[in-house]
Amino acid sequence: MPPVNDGLSGLTYRINGICMQVHNDLGPGHREEVYHRALEQRFTEEGVVFESEPPLEVVDGNGNVLIIYRPDFRIEGKLWLEIKALSHLLTNDEIAQVIDYFAADIQETCSVALLVNFGLRRLDYKRIFPPKKIKEHQQIKKWGQLK
Repeated sequence: MPPVNDGLSGLTYRINGICMQVHNDLGPGHREEVYHRALEQRFTEEGVVFESEPPLEVVDGNGNVLIIYRPDFRIEGKLWLEIKALSHLLTNDEIAQVIDYFAADIQETCSVALLVNFGLRRLDYKRIFPPKKIKEHQQIKKWGQLK
């Protein structure tokens, strides 16, 4: 079956495959940090360009930095990858965390995110796109119409 068109030439499909390889190698039961390091090694071996925990500032209308998010990975400057090691299926709370990255990403560097849970016997993952309202808000902020 061909990969779903993610607008990124199959990048989400490729990264999901690498996550599956790591999960098959390690299985569930480790802390998130173990999977993070394993992914860093696998990405390097596979020639995937990535940033580990890139800073993502949340800025208010006055230009004050309120907080700095640290998504697990930004892949090839186009894809957020957030990983978990939870003993339950992904919930709306984890999805909301990823949506926060889209909201803070005023430059819209990433158009898709993968949320992956390594903590179960079977890899749990979701592909997430930015909600339309966030994209509208980003455009307003980008053009300086919001104070």
